[in-house]
Amino acid sequence: MMKKVLITLSVCLALLVGCTSDKEELLNPSGHDCAGVNASFVNDVWPIIQANCQGCHGAGSTNGPGPLTNYTQISNVAARIQAAVESGIMPKGGGPLPSAQIRIIRCWVNSGTPNN
Repeated sequence: MMKKVLITLSVCLALLVGCTSDKEELLNPSGHDCAGVNASFVNDVWPIIQANCQGCHGAGSTNGPGPLTNYTQISNVAARIQAAVESGIMPKGGGPLPSAQIRIIRCWVNSGTPNN
């Protein structure tokens, strides 16, 4: 009896793993792909931060990571910014960022937060 249960569980596990690996788009959605995205801090990331974060994270802010008014401040907390925008908890009040802007932030962080 125990042998049948183990065989059944093994087959179910094999099917589950096999089915999941066939669904590459579920594991790596295209929005997570940074191929062809050369995110620039000055041209891409900074305008997103200015438009969506300056109201709460201006000079002297004590909200969350504090002020986000220059490259150094933003780069130092880039992973936190990425997590906050990907989860949709930031920016507050205006709803989540569009997926294209989230992708820019993700790709900029994943490329090492270059000051370009």
